[in-house]
Amino acid sequence: MKIYTRTGDKGDTSLIGGTRVPKFHLRIECYGTVDELNSYIGLIQCQDIDTHAKQILKEIQDRLFTIGSSLAADPEKSRMKIPDLHGSDITLLEGEMDQMNSVLPELTHFILPGGNTIVSHCHIARCICRRAERLTVHLAAESDVDNQVTIYLNRLSDYLFVLARKLGFDQNAAENLWLPRL
Repeated sequence: MKIYTRTGDKGDTSLIGGTRVPKFHLRIECYGTVDELNSYIGLIQCQDIDTHAKQILKEIQDRLFTIGSSLAADPEKSRMKIPDLHGSDITLLEGEMDQMNSVLPELTHFILPGGNTIVSHCHIARCICRRAERLTVHLAAESDVDNQVTIYLNRLSDYLFVLARKLGFDQNAAENLWLPRL
């Protein structure tokens, strides 16, 4: 089977269900941004981080594929069985954040992105996740979107912030505090 189909050469693509839409359609922007996020999380996972974090990131990548398939489906036409998110996917992120926060120093300042390469990668992924969330909220205002998707993306961006702090902490990297000029 060839990877190219030539069906998108004129600037449109198919949703799951067969509906053709322009490649700039909001639904395409949503799942394209989720795919970008998933790729960036893959980059974080390839870094020298602890095994548990790698396992959680792999689980997150799987959930992002679930989200991508949900967003790629035409809610009016798709009869295909699409994987779905569960409340436990969200509580997993919350539990992981609680666990990481239990060993981190109290957050007393805003933190500037950076400090070291892995922390910076986490902050970039967090920003991509926030963009995916904004786009998905916009799509949900116009079309049917599983509510769990926006909740998961919201929680995932928080998780990526805490992960940035935790990985910096593990590597003894000082947090890049924002100390505003007054």
